[in-house]
This record gives sequence, C-alpha cells and structure tokens, in this order.
Amino acid sequence: MTTILLVEDDEMNKDMLSRRLMKKGYEVIFAMDGQEAIDMAQSEKPDVILMDMGLPVKTGLEATKEIKENSDTNSIPIIALTANAMAEHRQKALEGGFDEFETKPVRLPSLIEKIENFT
Repeated sequence: MTTILLVEDDEMNKDMLSRRLMKKGYEVIFAMDGQEAIDMAQSEKPDVILMDMGLPVKTGLEATKEIKENSDTNSIPIIALTANAMAEHRQKALEGGFDEFETKPVRLPSLIEKIENFT
C-alpha cells in the first residue's frame, strides 16, 4: 500500500483530502507544519509527500529544501499543494525542489495521476 504524508495545517482541507485519498486505497499520515514534515519524512519514509506551501514553523518550500538535502529522504517525491495557480508559482515550487505541483482546490484525478507517476 502506498503511504502518503499529507502536510496540511488547515483542518478542513486535511480532512477532505485525506478521506478522498483513503477511499482510493492510500494510507495517509499527517504533519501540521514544515518541521513536523521534515521529522516524519525521516522517521516514516513515506512513498510520496503532499506539501502545502503555506505552513507554520517552516514553509513548505523550506521543508522541501531540507528534505531534499538529506540523503535519507531526498528520493521521496514531493508534490506542492497551493491555491496560487500562476505559472510563476509553479516555476518557483519546481525550482525550490518540489517534484510536481497541484493547485487547490485539488482535482483528485489529476493528483492521483501525479501520485501514481511516482509510485
């Protein structure tokens, strides 16, 4: 079973997306901020990370940079989740170390396709 680390500080977004992913057969674990995401990436070694860009403690960009700089976690694919849909936001995310980009509200078929490309 594919394990997804969902890093989301908005409880409603976390609940809605996690339920939809679990219905598709994924195991979903959670982090509420960027530092917790870094810690869980190291301890849990998820198959994919879905990372909100606007997080407390450390932003999604900062957390992704640290995860990608660590040899124990740098191979974990990270998909950015953001309400910012402009091309420059996508480019900034990809340049910052994210492997893929998905806008909110999340279109589940698009997100599933991206997840499956990495697993």
